[in-house]
Amino acid sequence: MYFIGYDIGSSSVKASIIEGHSGKCLATSFFPKKEMKISSPQPGWAEQNPKDWWKNLKLATREILISSGISTSDIKAIGISYQMHGLVLLDKNDKVLRPSIIWCDSRASKIGEDAFQKIGKEKCLSRLLNSPANFTASKLKWVKENEPNTFEKINKILLPGDYIAYKLTGEKNTTVSGLSEGMFWDFEKNEIADFLLIFYGIEKNLFPETIPTFSNQGRICKKAAKELGLDNDTLLCYRAGDQPNNAFSLNVLNPGEIAATAGTSGVIYGISNEVKYDPLSRINTFAHVNHSSKQKRLGVLLCINGTGILYSWAKNNIGNNIFDYEEMNVLADQITVGSEELIVLPFGNGAERIIENRNIFSQIHGLNFNLHKKEHVFRAIQEGIVFSLFYGMKIMEEAGIEIKVIRAGNANMFLSKVFRETLANLSGATIELFDTEGSVGAARGAGIGYGFYKNYGEAFKSFKKINVIEPVVNNQAYSDSYNKWLNVLEKELKTQ
Repeated sequence: MYFIGYDIGSSSVKASIIEGHSGKCLATSFFPKKEMKISSPQPGWAEQNPKDWWKNLKLATREILISSGISTSDIKAIGISYQMHGLVLLDKNDKVLRPSIIWCDSRASKIGEDAFQKIGKEKCLSRLLNSPANFTASKLKWVKENEPNTFEKINKILLPGDYIAYKLTGEKNTTVSGLSEGMFWDFEKNEIADFLLIFYGIEKNLFPETIPTFSNQGRICKKAAKELGLDNDTLLCYRAGDQPNNAFSLNVLNPGEIAATAGTSGVIYGISNEVKYDPLSRINTFAHVNHSSKQKRLGVLLCINGTGILYSWAKNNIGNNIFDYEEMNVLADQITVGSEELIVLPFGNGAERIIENRNIFSQIHGLNFNLHKKEHVFRAIQEGIVFSLFYGMKIMEEAGIEIKVIRAGNANMFLSKVFRETLANLSGATIELFDTEGSVGAARGAGIGYGFYKNYGEAFKSFKKINVIEPVVNNQAYSDSYNKWLNVLEKELKTQ
């Protein structure tokens, strides 16, 4: 028995197929082979065409089916992981009305801040667990204000994963976890947040039915089965946003467990069983994949938008595509801690929540033409990203999240020795690396939702760590470098 997992990212769509009994991944693919286009019609905007997600999902599916060589009749269920905070709008004929406003788009920041002030900070934080900020609800309000003709045609509001689920099954539905990430869920009443919808002038009937994260979410429709080369007996049985899913992929489900990712964006994600929030909403709290009204499991999320996307920019524009990432990492490791006073602020991918939804753009400070080379820049970028994560981790600790062990997939920036050691030595946390990724986790989730695995423990019985990075006792050089970086950030924030 086999399960397929999809990870609908903003850079690519990944697909993996696992064998249920062993948990072994038999094939993985992603499309496009170069990063997916993000359109920016105006500064601070970021949009993608949902049709591109579906096109690349089909290509990745065909490749894993050919590579694995298994019979499609043995594939029983599908799971979806998807980029959070995106907005997909369908009309009455189920046509996409406009490009999706995706997670790193910052056009709605002022709208969310205005709602935060006028509704009341305490009411928003106690019931949404966050400021409305630049989340999906505020993006929808932006459409209402700026594209009224489009808004009037809306029949259903979907998140990116809901759209893919619709394309697979022909059914429109969503999850509590998904609604919470869009600021559509009231944790006090355990229902859609009427008070925010009323303030924004949005009708509740625009939202589809709510279903459990792990459940039978529909049978693959004939049209999708034909396009994908799958049997139409296959079920959709799991759906979650990328960061809750990445935590799930690392078996992070209970209080005290911490997950990290460093792809396009960088995330530290901790689990809490208490309703806690940052008064400034610099970190965010959402319903985790195993959250329920009876057993609270809340994901406390710190996000840095400018992570892998910054390193990709350096590869393309400083390395001129001469070096691959592995070669860049080797070059960075030749430079001492602190990059000889070269400092990078990595905030060039939209408004950043940890600096209160401000967009100060990415900056390079202390560049010396007679000293610094490309390898200094590569290291300073990695250090700047880690310093940003550590800055947010201090905020998480204030909110009661203790960070002693961090689990991460052996992928993306965690492949860099500089990145791993800087994070471990600065934070004092042990880093455990696993051979997993979001699409594999989504496939495991499908196995749970289908009922093949009786519990989470059974789903992760074959899960083994492949590397452990322990922090060094004397990490003063890292602390000194961080403090210099922090001084630059604080001076910059005072000028805004």
